[in-house]
Amino acid sequence: MSQQVTKELEVDEYTLGLVGPEQEWAGTVADGGTIRTHTPPACWGPMITPEFRGGHEVTKPIRVDGAEVGDAIAVRIRDIEVTSVATSTGSMAEREGAFGDDPFVDHECPECGAEWPESVVEGTGEESIRCAECGANASSFAFEYGVTAVFDHDGEVGLTVDSEAAHGLAERADEAMALPENSRQHPILLYEPSEMPGTLGHLRPFLGNIGTTPPIELPDSHNAGDFGQFLVGADHDWGLDSEDELADRTDGHMDINAVREGAILLCPVKVDGGGIYVGDMHANQGDGELALHTTDVSGRAEFEVEVIEGLDIDGPVLLPNEEDLPHIAKPYTDEDVAAGEALGEEYGVDVETDMGPIQVVGSGATVNDATENAFDRAGALLDMSEGEVRTRCTFTGGVEIGRLPGVVQLTMLAPMDRLEDRGIAHLVREQYDR
Repeated sequence: MSQQVTKELEVDEYTLGLVGPEQEWAGTVADGGTIRTHTPPACWGPMITPEFRGGHEVTKPIRVDGAEVGDAIAVRIRDIEVTSVATSTGSMAEREGAFGDDPFVDHECPECGAEWPESVVEGTGEESIRCAECGANASSFAFEYGVTAVFDHDGEVGLTVDSEAAHGLAERADEAMALPENSRQHPILLYEPSEMPGTLGHLRPFLGNIGTTPPIELPDSHNAGDFGQFLVGADHDWGLDSEDELADRTDGHMDINAVREGAILLCPVKVDGGGIYVGDMHANQGDGELALHTTDVSGRAEFEVEVIEGLDIDGPVLLPNEEDLPHIAKPYTDEDVAAGEALGEEYGVDVETDMGPIQVVGSGATVNDATENAFDRAGALLDMSEGEVRTRCTFTGGVEIGRLPGVVQLTMLAPMDRLEDRGIAHLVREQYDR
């Protein structure tokens, strides 16, 4: 790994779909330093490229100087810029015979049987990804229902197009998707789906996969409690014997649309250096990612990092932009405080007014499992019983679905003295001007 510590680090090299301690480091950035990335689309491109071992193409991991196991890394997302002008997306269909246990992971040619076969592109359409050895269609995925969308120059709206326009984009797919030089995926625009033309959508880009390196090697798309279920009992190199082994995950694959410019994300450190990796930029996505995929794009991002010593969190904690918070979890206004203190005086109650919003991310096989996981993580973070967590979240927050089947954001207004004790109050005050 690189031992040179730099204040600013630019990263434009990627893995073939794996995260873990054996991956080559991209470099080392100083505590308080800046990371800039240029990432290719995910996950459709890697999904249709049989050389990939996971469903995404993310950066090589970045070491943060001074970060040790048991710490956390605060990632301030300063800038996100989409560079693609179009993409294709939709709901997926699996192609039997092109994989073993998992269509995202253990790819094989359905004719010659080559594992993770090298592939070439011949023409456009869903038959265009061919095994370099025997010429068979080697991709594990097709569209069940698919669209091609283009974006306006200001990045405000996207529009789904018809078959003629989709074909034109497929013929210049690399250019339209602005694939970075070191990307190794086939662009999904090649498939040229064109159902539902003429639909206009609002854009708001965010990062679907951003986090820290787990202490075991995992397919990058499976570094979460829901997708990770596919690894339990699987007969491939990354199969897990039991769900207990999923406790090593860091939940980098969240697909939470609030992980966008202006947000602060706290990530657990489970290997020395943290190993931050980034990818899976989306042009937009509704809560839940209901099609299981969305508008994957290339893009540039900039982050500032800070080591939080001894925070010892199991999964991510998100401080979203204030406008992304549920109404009842927004910071108190002066008027709220005045009204609350008047009530306190009337009823003889000391009023908690020094409170700050936090979102604890949970993941699991289902939304209910993910919520239970978030309860556990919030209780450990704030030294609260599950009953107190549930009650505070009901009265001052809630639960939102990041991704189906099992990633959630558990929101509450937390007492600032608890956050002071954990060393993150300064981040909450910074984010919400508390």
